[in-house]
Amino acid sequence: MSRGTVPVRGYALTRWGRAFVDVVEGRTDGNSPTVADSRHITKARRYFRDRHVRRLSLGPGRVSASVDGSQLDPFDVILTMRVVDAGTVTQLLRAQGAVDDLMSLTRGEQPATLGSLILPTETADIASDCTCPDGAVRCIHALAVAYEVAAEIDRSPLTLLSVMGTDLKSLLDAAGDRTPRPTTEADADDGQTPVTDDFFGGAMILPPLPTPSRMNPLTDLDGTALRAALRATGVTPADMAETIDELGDLYDRLVEVPTDV
Repeated sequence: MSRGTVPVRGYALTRWGRAFVDVVEGRTDGNSPTVADSRHITKARRYFRDRHVRRLSLGPGRVSASVDGSQLDPFDVILTMRVVDAGTVTQLLRAQGAVDDLMSLTRGEQPATLGSLILPTETADIASDCTCPDGAVRCIHALAVAYEVAAEIDRSPLTLLSVMGTDLKSLLDAAGDRTPRPTTEADADDGQTPVTDDFFGGAMILPPLPTPSRMNPLTDLDGTALRAALRATGVTPADMAETIDELGDLYDRLVEVPTDV
């Protein structure tokens, strides 16, 4: 295949990927780079396109890789992130009415509010270390690794969570952790009155759960449709009535509350 037909590799093609690279390069103030100069950036981009980065490993708050450079042996690079706390992130999401951002994340989206809470925002949030002799804050090899990380973030937003020290399960668990808090010692001893925090942090007693009337869903189904569905599963017309009775009995057993609980 000729070089002209080889697709050009890209990185920072999404909002989160671009924001990650901006911090690494020092562009967070919107001006020209203050951490990585243009010469380093240009060469690092070529390293990325030519796949000089090897053995990329993404872990909680840490990225490591080897980069082929100007010497015979590759250089070892480690990026260390200032990690986020899942509980703090979800608390801030809740305060901003953006808990649904977690659901957006499961669909592969990159919601803005969640990103603002997880993404690094300043150069100090990402430390880089390389075995090369370059004394720059961001050497060519560290930049090339950062571009690989940005490309992974472009492919999956969950990559950002990982490198920033958390994951979707931790965030969902933290979002669902609304442990009831009693308002008085009597409430605590009672053990029956559910109490939760309201939006402003005060305690609020929840109303009792409703007691729904007993029902049999089979009686609410369209009889013609039910029989057609049963026939499709192989039930003969002669066995139809008995099968419907068995379904009703099965439903009663499923919803029956044990008396010894």
